[in-house]
Amino acid sequence: MVDLTDPITDAAIIIPLLVVAWAVVSSARRVRPTERGLVERFGKYRRFAQGGLTFIFPFVDRLIKVNTTERMTPVEPQEIITKDKVFLRTDAVIFYKIRPDEDSVKASEYNVANFNAQIDTLARTVLRDIIGGMDMVEANTRRADINSKLLEQLEELTNSWGIHITRAEIKDIIPPVDLVASMEEVLKADNVRQANEKKAIAVRVLAEGEANAAVATAEGQKKSQILRAEGEKQAEILVAEGQAKATELTQTALNHYFVDNARSFKELEVTQAALQNNTKFIVPEGKSLTLIMDERKNMADTITPIAAQPGTDTPKKAMGSK
Repeated sequence: MVDLTDPITDAAIIIPLLVVAWAVVSSARRVRPTERGLVERFGKYRRFAQGGLTFIFPFVDRLIKVNTTERMTPVEPQEIITKDKVFLRTDAVIFYKIRPDEDSVKASEYNVANFNAQIDTLARTVLRDIIGGMDMVEANTRRADINSKLLEQLEELTNSWGIHITRAEIKDIIPPVDLVASMEEVLKADNVRQANEKKAIAVRVLAEGEANAAVATAEGQKKSQILRAEGEKQAEILVAEGQAKATELTQTALNHYFVDNARSFKELEVTQAALQNNTKFIVPEGKSLTLIMDERKNMADTITPIAAQPGTDTPKKAMGSK
């Protein structure tokens, strides 16, 4: 029977238990969901570890954790000479991540030593090749093409590293300061020229508009005057026709119904005209005054003045024989 009160016996039991517990705890490793693990035994690849809890042999195995999330590395700025001999200061940024499959994780660990440094060197080389074949205007206006070509070439060059280049972006393309000043002067002059041209066009359009408005106003006035004249003409015609009709009706009525009255009215008018200015006429007996007035012109030579009688104010006229 084992004596549990013996210290040696207790140590013999407890120490192995502690060793086993330490071995179990030391062999347990936790791999996060964003990581993958490579287990090496005596420096040689042993197996692949997914996310979760995995066990290794202490002092024998080693777990290498590899981050598979997307990362970013900046590209060191550099000056690139373009096709038209202009130096452009260019920098970019590259986004990449390690593919989560076993072969890619192994390639990222065993095929490349430093992602950031090597991606930076490759990106600078590729940018010199791409931008060097463009002129300055193309380099500034075709950034999307530069990004696309840079991404395509980096993806091809890093394919054996087990990484995936997700994005490649140009941050800045900066021309020389003196060239920028010259371009600003040219742009300013061009803006002034365009402003003057637009002002001249506006003045011409305004003048044309005023001329068209004046023409339209004159045409309107002309048409208005024509219409007014035609209206006045029609009104005069209608008035004249009305007067003629009224005269015709009056004459018809006089001829049919007022012949005697019309003769009497005519005699009265003649008498009134004859007696104006106190003029006196000697009319033969039985002779109508109206007939005398109608023949006045023909009888002007036959009328002889009569000497004024004493006590009278107005001389008399008498009819003489022819």
